[in-house]
Amino acid sequence: MPQSTFLTGLTVANGEPLVWGRRTYVMGIINVTGDSFSGDGLGSDLQAIAELAVRFQDEGADLLDVGAESTRPGSTAITVQEELDRLLPALETIISRVSLPISVDTYKAPVARQAVQAGAVIINDVWGLKKDPDIAMAAAESGAGLIIMHNQETTSYRDLVPDVLASLSQSLESARAAGVPQESIILDPGIGFGKTADHNLEILSRLGEFKTLGCPLLVGTSRKSTIGRVLDLPPDQRMEGTAATVALSIAAGADMVRVHDVREMTRVCRMTDAVVRGWRPQGWTP
Repeated sequence: MPQSTFLTGLTVANGEPLVWGRRTYVMGIINVTGDSFSGDGLGSDLQAIAELAVRFQDEGADLLDVGAESTRPGSTAITVQEELDRLLPALETIISRVSLPISVDTYKAPVARQAVQAGAVIINDVWGLKKDPDIAMAAAESGAGLIIMHNQETTSYRDLVPDVLASLSQSLESARAAGVPQESIILDPGIGFGKTADHNLEILSRLGEFKTLGCPLLVGTSRKSTIGRVLDLPPDQRMEGTAATVALSIAAGADMVRVHDVREMTRVCRMTDAVVRGWRPQGWTP
């Protein structure tokens, strides 16, 4: 059954209002970088960026997540200006070509503010307000949605799931204190960030525990190294492993998945939703 709306008035694919619990929403990844771990970074090629955005929309994406700084392990940080120089032309190009809502993948408040001014409606902070707490204020002031992901510098935990839950809870409270409404917040347990492969597998197996925080859950397993470790495969051969983790995440309560392979993962979501959520395609007859 539908639970609640997110950012009242926000529509996704085909003008459908985004309502949690109805089905799983698919967020397509557009990396405006040259060093993505998955090999899909498009750099400053605006034609390729536009073509990918249009393709993702045609393949069933509900939202697009655009990032201009690589978050892969060992990547080099870039300045605010460097990030904006990459990001803003890409956003302008994408927004002119598709009708999907845009999320901006950044942990820097100045970048988030300009991205929202350019047309992004969601801020996706992979550092969960820990790198730049002012990013919560940027979301509050602009009315943008806020995705809070768990991340940390090390892979050391006292007790993995309770520790991640406590960190997300702290970030959630910080966002609320800054004025971000509860209904504008999505939480992400951060698969692949500050965690070992075994940690990632444990979080996926216990994903349902994260629903206790009272927010929709986004899960991003697409092509991640844990899949590569389990299956001994490079990033471009991890689709089946991604599909398995997407289906299991939905069964455990995920509301949104962030993926590289939109067409295939949209199909996985719809089939899983039909079993888990009782979703049926338009025009369905028993």
